[in-house]
Amino acid sequence: MKEIDADIVNRVNALRKALHRHNYLYYVLDNPEVSDAEYDRMMRELTALEEAWPELYDPDSPTSRVGAPPLSEFETIAHSIPMLSLGNAFTDSEIIDFDRRARKILGTDDDILYTVEPKLDGLAVELVYEKGKLIVASTRGDGINGEVITANVRTIRSVPLLLQDRGKRNIPLRLEVRGEVFISHEGFRSLNEEQLNLKLPSFANPRNAAAGSLRQLDSSITAKRPLEIFFYGVGEFTGLELKSHWETLQTLRELGLRINPLIRQEVTIEEAVDYYRMLEDKRHVLPYDIDGMVIKVDALSLQTKLGSTSRSPRWAIAYKFRAMQETTSVLNIDVQVGRTGVLTPVAHLQPVNVGGAMVRRATLHNEDEIKRKDIRIGDTVLVQRAGDVIPEVVKVIESKRTGIERIFHMPLNCPVCGSKVVRLKDEAAYRCIGGLNCPAQRKRAIIHFVSRQAMDIEGLGEKLVDQLVDNNIVRTPADLFNLNISSLASLERMADISASNLDDAIENSKHTTFGRFIYALGIPNVGEATAKDLAKFFGNLNRLMQAYSKTLQYIPGIGPEVAMSIYHFFKEPHNQEVITQLRASDVFWEELNNSKAIIKKTFPDFLNWLFAKVDDINWDGIAGIGKEKAKSLADCLGGLEKLMGADENILLQIKGINRTLARDIVLFFKKPESLKVIKQIRECGVRWDEEVHKIPALSPLVGGKIFVLTGTLAHLKRDEAKIKIEALSGRVSKSVSSKTDFVIVGTNPGRKLSKAMELGVEVLNEEKFMALLAGEDKGRLKNENKDNIEGH
Repeated sequence: MKEIDADIVNRVNALRKALHRHNYLYYVLDNPEVSDAEYDRMMRELTALEEAWPELYDPDSPTSRVGAPPLSEFETIAHSIPMLSLGNAFTDSEIIDFDRRARKILGTDDDILYTVEPKLDGLAVELVYEKGKLIVASTRGDGINGEVITANVRTIRSVPLLLQDRGKRNIPLRLEVRGEVFISHEGFRSLNEEQLNLKLPSFANPRNAAAGSLRQLDSSITAKRPLEIFFYGVGEFTGLELKSHWETLQTLRELGLRINPLIRQEVTIEEAVDYYRMLEDKRHVLPYDIDGMVIKVDALSLQTKLGSTSRSPRWAIAYKFRAMQETTSVLNIDVQVGRTGVLTPVAHLQPVNVGGAMVRRATLHNEDEIKRKDIRIGDTVLVQRAGDVIPEVVKVIESKRTGIERIFHMPLNCPVCGSKVVRLKDEAAYRCIGGLNCPAQRKRAIIHFVSRQAMDIEGLGEKLVDQLVDNNIVRTPADLFNLNISSLASLERMADISASNLDDAIENSKHTTFGRFIYALGIPNVGEATAKDLAKFFGNLNRLMQAYSKTLQYIPGIGPEVAMSIYHFFKEPHNQEVITQLRASDVFWEELNNSKAIIKKTFPDFLNWLFAKVDDINWDGIAGIGKEKAKSLADCLGGLEKLMGADENILLQIKGINRTLARDIVLFFKKPESLKVIKQIRECGVRWDEEVHKIPALSPLVGGKIFVLTGTLAHLKRDEAKIKIEALSGRVSKSVSSKTDFVIVGTNPGRKLSKAMELGVEVLNEEKFMALLAGEDKGRLKNENKDNIEGH
């Protein structure tokens, strides 16, 4: 092979270094040192040299932005730290409330300093750099997992393929950086002109164009789209010391990552509101779309203290701009039936462009909303995209009425299945009572049942569900487990191999977790987090199905509406039948028949909760017993059993208890529902503080320890391993730190193993992990047996 001249190698390296630097100067600092023509000459020279000497190929060369071979589908990848959605605010008062809540949690009256930044209307992505090289890029996805779009992101010229070493900071060993991909107004106009020239459909708005471009399976198409990016934050990182969000942004800028020039640091909440006004006035002259402003607590230490909910961080909020509005007319109003049977009226509109998107339909929410706004078929209305996203009718232009407009009435029967429609007490919504017999609900219920967060049956998408339901092969989720390869292969576009794979996926899904199963049932108002809380509290299905609404309300975060939804769901005979069929189909999970103590309240607090009247769940309680009288009862009688057995004469000796209260207390403990709730709560392992010392101490092997899981375990799913650890009072973390006690390693472990070895954290394989759990169980049983012997 011909030897490459050293001068050529040096020239190629020099050109690459220079072009990387000029990209940084142009895209990040907005301070180019060469003309576009000079830059193009250097790029052409480098391209020619690389084509002449293919041995010099480097994937990180500035020329490697033309795309890679097309993919058949996108892979998915888990984010090390979830990419949570931001909470939204639309008024100054909501922003002031956000600041007040933050100061309350932090326990301070001092001003909190914030960083404020424009909220771009684009697509969120995460890029991962290792030793300065871009190794993977992904979409936000559902916040937990995203789609791998590395080849597409590499085509974006404002994305550095190599981080810049500016001499001020070392290149981090690993950096997960987050940004917003968008298309400028000028780029959008050029793109649509090109689409028209090619006789292709034009894009509705820059955001849709950016999203569609970024999710092309053929990255050579993405390379032709005018995508740009601004970076706004980080996930996990190694090799950096950061104290504030502003310092984080400046560090990103020094590393060659582009940040928005309109970001402001160290502002009070009042100054943040003022800056919002300026951005709102300026939005129409910016070269790209923004739909609001993001306010973030600047100090990272305060961000950590504030933490996050399951959906959004408590240290950041999006202050959305007022929606753009247009006038149009209501052509008709029809009704959609949702997965839970809720009937939602929808207005069909004369198509109108609102904020760059063509709006043809708008939700009317419910009949009360229609009556309140007096919306009629034929009306001229003001329509907006609330938060620049969801179309809604703001108001009727009554002066435009002609007298031929028609009043809308909700149907008495379901427009899909013909079943009766009812409106439940205290609910704004009408519901079809057809349940899973209603095709509209049946399809959505089954799609929800098989979704990734539920039973996770891979390969069973909407089109297949449509066929299964339309052909009357599947009527309930339980019917899915009666499918076989031959019945699947008979479906349209389902070959033998696909049918076999789906059959395996259905079989594998039978072993699930209790939380997933609860979520899969599609109980109204029960999301993933609530399903997990129910699984953890009740431990097994029978206890949950028999639970009263009052019992359900003992779980933090479950209010009357959710409690009633759960209670009514499990009391519905059809739902009971489906659950029985699912259990008969060998769907199973590990249940906790002997729950450990769950410390929720002191005994006086428990009594105060138990006696409190709750009209929304028809719980009478006892009027007149507050915290003080509950404490007197607890102090004088000492325990629940003594209180339940006390007669009126004993109760009258207690301070604050008169004859009426004494009689009501005695009657309360004679009611079957009162006794049932108490029994249910005790069976779930609830103990109050005063009883804790009576509970045998657990072995220290798992209790109180922090575990991290990496790789694939042979005999356990991750959720199962997590449940086992948490059942023994251990905690599972997503990242390895100096506080981690054990890292459990399966096959194909990730970088968490390297970090564990670096920090000296104890590493266990699956066999040792199971032995550890077995040792904990033995220790607990030994203590419990000893306690039982001593009790006799």
